Amino acid sequence: MSKSTLESLIGATAYDERGDKIGKVKQIYLDNQSGAPTWAAVSTGFFSHDSLVPLAGAEHRPDDDSIRLHVDKELVKTAPYHDGSRISAQSEQELFRHYHVDPRASGWNAEGRPRIRPEDDAPMTHGNPAPTMRGQSDTARYGDDSMVRSEEQLRIDTESEEVGTARLHKSVVTEEQTFKVPVTHEEVHVEREPITDRSGRTTIGEEDREVTLHADQVHVDKEAVPVERVRLAVDEVEDEKTVSETVRKERVETEGIDDRRREH
Repeated sequence: MSKSTLESLIGATAYDERGDKIGKVKQIYLDNQSGAPTWAAVSTGFFSHDSLVPLAGAEHRPDDDSIRLHVDKELVKTAPYHDGSRISAQSEQELFRHYHVDPRASGWNAEGRPRIRPEDDAPMTHGNPAPTMRGQSDTARYGDDSMVRSEEQLRIDTESEEVGTARLHKSVVTEEQTFKVPVTHEEVHVEREPITDRSGRTTIGEEDREVTLHADQVHVDKEAVPVERVRLAVDEVEDEKTVSETVRKERVETEGIDDRRREH
């Protein structure tokens, strides 16, 4: 694989096999035996360090500056920790097991086909990362009398996770309802009317008369009717959380330098 192809990988956007974005490629690691690119350090934002992902089976797309890796994003989240230095043989075996990669076909070329190791029993320990984008190491670029100061930076990402459930439950309760219903009923009273024409005859004796009385009776019936529709609606509420983490950084101190010379 040419140096220009490796340079085009640095800064490329890495996607998993389903097309989900993982992060940016920061560095490429080469196999000591075959020289084939084998691992990529990707800045995922999941942690404060870069994650190592296998390049076996990856498809590079220089036209849109992206690379599709033959891994699942969830595996990258749980990958073994790596501090960015040389990959040891033990660490590499852990990575092979984690990503289910065959060590004999862990190399990669620009066409996305696995590159087979020339010797099956050769150690797979990797050396230093591949050269930088300009093809020069830090020492070559800055000279032997310079020093590179590094520091840790926090990369913070958010991930949606389940924190609880909400549900609707319908139960039956009873309540007493009171209504006033207008009703009517019949009552009897005595009306007396004097008789002025006394020409007729009458007899004296016992006699009965009956009057039928009526009254309204109240009847109560029950009927179930729908009165309301209830549903659960989820609202997304913006909030802010404060997170703290300790980071390390290097400090450069000088010895044997006359501070008075620097003032001129």
